[in-house]
Amino acid sequence: MIKKDILSLDIQQLEMVFDELSERKFRAKQVFSWLHRKRVFDFNEMTDLSKELRQKLSDNFTVQLPLAEKKLVSRKDGTIKYLFRLNDGMYVETVMMEYEYGTTICLSTQVGCKMGCRFCASAIAGYERDLMPSEVLGQIYAAENDSGRKISGIVLMGIGEPLDNYRNVMKAMELISSPEGTGLSLRHVTLSTCGVVPKIYELADRRTGITLSISLHCPDNEGRSEIMPINRTYNVNELIRAAEYYVRTTGRRVTFEYAVIDNVNSDKQSAGRLAQLIKGINCHVNLIPVNAVKERDYRSSRRSAERFREYLESMNINATVRRTLGSDIEAACGQLRRERKDESRGE
Repeated sequence: MIKKDILSLDIQQLEMVFDELSERKFRAKQVFSWLHRKRVFDFNEMTDLSKELRQKLSDNFTVQLPLAEKKLVSRKDGTIKYLFRLNDGMYVETVMMEYEYGTTICLSTQVGCKMGCRFCASAIAGYERDLMPSEVLGQIYAAENDSGRKISGIVLMGIGEPLDNYRNVMKAMELISSPEGTGLSLRHVTLSTCGVVPKIYELADRRTGITLSISLHCPDNEGRSEIMPINRTYNVNELIRAAEYYVRTTGRRVTFEYAVIDNVNSDKQSAGRLAQLIKGINCHVNLIPVNAVKERDYRSSRRSAERFREYLESMNINATVRRTLGSDIEAACGQLRRERKDESRGE
């Protein structure tokens, strides 16, 4: 018998299963609270449940938390980077970052990524599969348990494209925000997408409160298609219209992520095209000095990003350069997984 993945089930789904097991439905809330609020994952330790019910849970369900295969801690700022091994032996990366206002966790949503962005280490190791809701949540639960830190914010910005795994990611966010569980407000969640336009509209219509971050990286179709293949499916103009719809529908400001790449998108002319493209949108531009990837020739520096910010601000565009955390542990996503994959192949 294949056991059900209990951490991926909401209360209503648990009620249905409990009914099939001839158990009273109210037990579903109890079990959900044990799992998602008290973070007890051994059914035998759920002490207000009968011995018979605990046995049924053990017989019918499984809890599969990721295991920390590798952990790096920054000596500079306390950033923690985990390489988590999933139940099937695959790997994802998770990063915990400390800010003045609390601890934010950067979650992966897929094992690998299909999008193929030229400057991204995640794309090089290839796509394997989507994460289940429990595997998205499991990164939070395992990291909190290991570090002793309490998460106050989530960024869906790790390995994978969240909107390419839309159903499972949204289910994970429903579970983490449930009042019977962690109860985290989704206004403390940022979702980063490279531009899966239909799902941006769908996310807007859900009105979850999630902050949308769009990886733009180039203001014109020719340049963006070169470094971000998704632009050949959903071009810049379609993406900007979707961003405008998100702002209009949700009342939330969007962020445009822009990786400043020397000799690609870093000159004043690029800044002018970007300013014209996003003019009038309630937005913020987050400039990122691109991370060096050994298989690529792309390079930049913080000075390049600061110069680009000055260009934008002279054009009345609100922009900042992203603060670099965990630089001494290579906290950018994809590199640990890629190294582990190479090791398993004997390279």
